[in-house]
Amino acid sequence: MRNSVYEAQATLRAQYKETPELAMVTDQALTCGFDLSDPFHSLVTPMHGGGVTVPFGVHSAVGGPYDAPCPGDLLCAALAACKDSSVRMVANLMGIELIALEVQVKATVDVRGAMGIQKDVPVGFQSITSDIHLKAKEGTPPEMLEKLRIAAERCCVVGQTLQAPPAIQTTFHT
Repeated sequence: MRNSVYEAQATLRAQYKETPELAMVTDQALTCGFDLSDPFHSLVTPMHGGGVTVPFGVHSAVGGPYDAPCPGDLLCAALAACKDSSVRMVANLMGIELIALEVQVKATVDVRGAMGIQKDVPVGFQSITSDIHLKAKEGTPPEMLEKLRIAAERCCVVGQTLQAPPAIQTTFHT
């Protein structure tokens, strides 16, 4: 396994500069419910062909048993994972040795919107907070840690997507 982000990206950077269309990547996930009579549980397979299936459920705030991560938890997990990997990769590129890293994401929603109880309550999260606790090797200059913070925020694809969301196109095939 390569531990140098620079080495892992060198060929890719050259390719993407020469042929920008190669930089277009499509991530995906597919639900694959096993019991369609159960409105509270299903499975999602992220990363086509990755072999990982994640169970998900429905939050108790909307009537589910909340015995598996709900979609909001998965959104928080995606943001936490993206922020974590962005910090790690940028730190590696900058030569900053991390001693500890923890990312906690919390999202708050008023479910009355999703349940159609009150029309003026928006459907969706009203706030998302992200707390990153990191410790770098002693002697790391504070200005380097600030540059790390700025670059990691800029590079976080999920975070940037949530800041300026694209339109979502949904097609029902019946």
